Amino acid sequence: MTTDPKLIAAIDARLDKLVSLDVGGRGVEHLFQAAFLRQGGSLVGAAADALLAVPDGSTVFITTGSVSRAWISPEIGENDGPAGAAAVIRALAIAKRVHCVLIAEETLLPGMKAILTSAGLTVLPFDLAQIAAKDGSLAIASMLPFTTSDDDAKSHAKAMLDRHQPALFFSTERVGRARDGVYYSMRAIDYGMGRSRIDLLFEEAQARGIPTVAVGDGGNEIGMGAITPAVSQHVKFGETIAAVTSSDVLVAAACSNWGCNAIVAAMAARRGDGRLVHTPEMERQLLNRGVDIGLINSVQNVVDANVDGLPLETHVAFAEMLRTVVRPALKQPN
Repeated sequence: MTTDPKLIAAIDARLDKLVSLDVGGRGVEHLFQAAFLRQGGSLVGAAADALLAVPDGSTVFITTGSVSRAWISPEIGENDGPAGAAAVIRALAIAKRVHCVLIAEETLLPGMKAILTSAGLTVLPFDLAQIAAKDGSLAIASMLPFTTSDDDAKSHAKAMLDRHQPALFFSTERVGRARDGVYYSMRAIDYGMGRSRIDLLFEEAQARGIPTVAVGDGGNEIGMGAITPAVSQHVKFGETIAAVTSSDVLVAAACSNWGCNAIVAAMAARRGDGRLVHTPEMERQLLNRGVDIGLINSVQNVVDANVDGLPLETHVAFAEMLRTVVRPALKQPN
């Protein structure tokens, strides 16, 4: 672990500035400020600390994936979220032999597997992945579906947590229900049909004292319940779409993938390990893989490697910026 607290604090501050740059003009800077005041310090740093605090070889739940056009088909996913989640899973696997279980709709899991594999992870059934997590012989992940039924969600949540005993629950770009119980898009469209009720699983984890970390960029995601007044005030349709589910740590970012990548950069800085850094080359590879599996750019309504309406090259450049910021802390430069 890097022991110079001044260097880590300076890196955290720079990473926070990068993720909160509201290039899309959606009010994220206001959300970031509200989350920062609530946290009392660096958001990216707090998230990295929480992830690195889990025991070596432990199980971590991770959720992402948006059934982006649910009223048309439950198989249409969005390209913000999966790449960032894959970066976090990869870093945890390399740094701490963590077994991450990615939870999403059954309809989205085949595409998720492709993204995870492109990130260098071997996707295995849970019990086989546990073997690799114990001996460190593979960077692994496993996947599980969760129910889309309101009636079954709470009982399924209890059973899943009893069975797998996660040390932490991480969510990125995962829509949560609003105060009226509806799952809203950023355009205030009800798109809860065919959607796994994972926010209820997240809340059950919180009730059990399991640490939680969430990343979001719009106000309708799991975790944003921590800053509801800011979402209502600064986000278009915010009073309608604001998610009610909170999180111990919330990273409000201009793009959820950026939030994940910055958290991974902070993890790399703390470990002094360049292997953990999410490189520009990996960012390009994962976003192009998203095209192969049909993930959509939900702002422009097309399948391409642009995320949230921002060009692919912007995301690649952002990854390079993150790598440059953390390089002074790396013992194994990337």
